[in-house]
Amino acid sequence: MSRWIRFLVAIAVGIALSLVYGWLINPVEYVDTSPDTLRIDYKTDYVLMVAEAFSKEGDLALVAYRLALLGDTSLVGLTQQAIHFAQKAGYNQNDIDLMQNLLNALRILYPNEGTPYP
Repeated sequence: MSRWIRFLVAIAVGIALSLVYGWLINPVEYVDTSPDTLRIDYKTDYVLMVAEAFSKEGDLALVAYRLALLGDTSLVGLTQQAIHFAQKAGYNQNDIDLMQNLLNALRILYPNEGTPYP
């Protein structure tokens, strides 16, 4: 029985030391990360927030700046991807309509950009 107790104490001490090292001594530091590293679900939420702001502000230049933070893909293509993901993920139809209105406005600003998203 004493052997098992020593084994469990060793495991507990190892876990405790690894947590102290990982959280206090050498924690992960994210430096200079950009929004283009986001997953598609977070990018979709970001595009939705931009679409909501656009519906209130109506400033297409500001929309272009905000969406450009998500990477060097086309703004129209990015918005199309977001709409496609939102439809698959079951977003509210009002949210999809907001993003669709944003897409229509972006197509006016950038008529040759983007292709129909499958």
